[in-house]
Amino acid sequence: MSTPPLSPARTVATAARVLRQLRNDPRTIALLLLVPCLLLLLLRYVFDGSPQTFDDIGASLLGIFPLITMFLVTSIATLRERTSGTLERLLAMPLGKADFIAGYALAFGTLAVVQSLLTTGLAVWGLGLDVTGSPWLLLLVALLDAILGTALGLFVSAFAASEFQAVQFMPAVIFPQLLLCGLFTPRDQMQPVLEAVSDVLPMSYAVDGMNEVQQHAGVTGDFVRDVLVMVGCALLVLAVGAATLRRRTA
Repeated sequence: MSTPPLSPARTVATAARVLRQLRNDPRTIALLLLVPCLLLLLLRYVFDGSPQTFDDIGASLLGIFPLITMFLVTSIATLRERTSGTLERLLAMPLGKADFIAGYALAFGTLAVVQSLLTTGLAVWGLGLDVTGSPWLLLLVALLDAILGTALGLFVSAFAASEFQAVQFMPAVIFPQLLLCGLFTPRDQMQPVLEAVSDVLPMSYAVDGMNEVQQHAGVTGDFVRDVLVMVGCALLVLAVGAATLRRRTA
């Protein structure tokens, strides 16, 4: 049976269904929207005696926290669709894998917009995060990072057989990026092999983009590069996720 082509109408309908389900799941909403804000608030007061440290790493974590939460929630939510048989019933209808993936990406992307607005607003105007560039550029990178987390979550859900396995993918997919993204030490000061690995990890460009906004008043060439890499990675991962999506869990 041939795969139906991507349909905007089916994609929007899928996204609306996902958002209706999430509306009845306050714990997931709290994890997506409130936990990143609470983590930033905690971080600010951990460094209460050293506000410069918060300024140095706050922008980077503003992008990292949304990626992690979106990855976790999206991977588990997509897996539930497959283990419950919902995905198999949906794909028996005129709904292609691309419609399903795009619909989920649209739904969680909508939540990513809200999440990014909340975290960026709290960091810049509530917690006094000092950035040289425009807060709107900071918001853009935070949003792209959250969407990237959504894409990665959709992708890894195809390889998990249970929610526990979905969570186990976090050390394999997220933690190496966290260690090599330049948050703890500049990437050009790492061992050459590790620096080369970090150059192909999307979180590295999220942190670089945040640092560009923090240090420069305008849009730099490096910032444009970082944004394009994040967009390209998200689209690539979504495409691969659609190709590898399974109807049911073995």
